[in-house]
Amino acid sequence: MASNLYKHQDANVSKTWFLMIFFFIFIMFLGWFISWYLGEPSILLIAVVFSVGMNIISYWYSDKIVLKIAGAKEAKKEHYYELYTSVENLAITAGLPMPKIYVIQDKVPNAFATGRNKDHAVIAVTSGLLEILNKTELEGVIAHELSHIGNKDILLQTVVVILVGFVTLLSDLFLRISLFGGGNRDSKGGGQLQIILIIVGVVFAILSPFVAVLIQLAISRKREFLADASGTLLTRYPEGLASALEKISQHGGKMKKANHATAHLYISDPFGKKKDGKGFSFLTKMFMTHPPTSERVKALRG
Repeated sequence: MASNLYKHQDANVSKTWFLMIFFFIFIMFLGWFISWYLGEPSILLIAVVFSVGMNIISYWYSDKIVLKIAGAKEAKKEHYYELYTSVENLAITAGLPMPKIYVIQDKVPNAFATGRNKDHAVIAVTSGLLEILNKTELEGVIAHELSHIGNKDILLQTVVVILVGFVTLLSDLFLRISLFGGGNRDSKGGGQLQIILIIVGVVFAILSPFVAVLIQLAISRKREFLADASGTLLTRYPEGLASALEKISQHGGKMKKANHATAHLYISDPFGKKKDGKGFSFLTKMFMTHPPTSERVKALRG
C-alpha cells in the first residue's frame, strides 16, 4: 500500500507539470491562430506573457482563489475546538504539518482540501458537516482530506481549477471573435487554406473545454477512492468515513456557492445531484465529479 501511495504522489507531480506544459502549448497555438486570424502579430506575444503568468498564478495563488470562490473563512481554535483538535491529532498521525482550517457557512455538509504543498495546505469544511457528523465520522472526513494532502492530490486538483477555467474562457473568447466577424481577410495562402484553418480553430476551441473537463473529472474520481483507502489507514476505522459519506449523500440540496470549476475538490458533489449510483450508465459516470457513494461505501466496508 505504501509503495502505491508513493507512486501516486510522484504521478500527481508529473501530471501537474504535464498540465502546465499542455496549457502553455495550448495558449501558444491559440495566440498564434488569433494573431493570424486578426492580422495582429502582437497577440502572440501577449499570449506568451499570459500563459506564463497564468502558470505562475495557478501554482502560487490558486488555493486563495479557490477559498474565495467557496466563501471560506479561517476557523479559530477557540470557536472550533473539536474540529481543530481532530485535524491536529490526525495530522500528527499522518506525519504532516498542521494545515490551516477554514469553515464555510453552509447547511450542506461537505469538505475539501487545497494548497500547493503540505506546508501550505488548507482543509475547509462546511458548518452543515460539523452539525450532522459525530466525532468518528468527522475524523473519517478529516483523514480523507489529509490523505489528499499527503498524496499530493491538492496541487494537481487546485492547478486544474485555474487552467481548465482559463482554457474554457479563452476558447469562448475565440468563438465570440469568430462569430462577430473580424479576421485577416488578406491572409496569404488562398481562401481555401484560410477556411480550413478557421474550421480547425473553431473545432479546437469547441472541443478543448470539453476534453479538459473530462480529464478533470476522471482525475477527480480516481483520487477519491485512493483518499478513502489511505484515510482509513489513519483512523483505523473504515466505518467512520463510510457512515459520514452516507449521511452526506442523504442530505439533499445545493451549496450556496457551488461552482463547476471547484466541484471536483469537494468530498461530495456540491450541487446535490443524485449520488447513490443506482441506475448510472457508463456515460453518466464519465461526467460525474465523484464516484457514486454506494461504490465508495462498498469499497470501505469490503
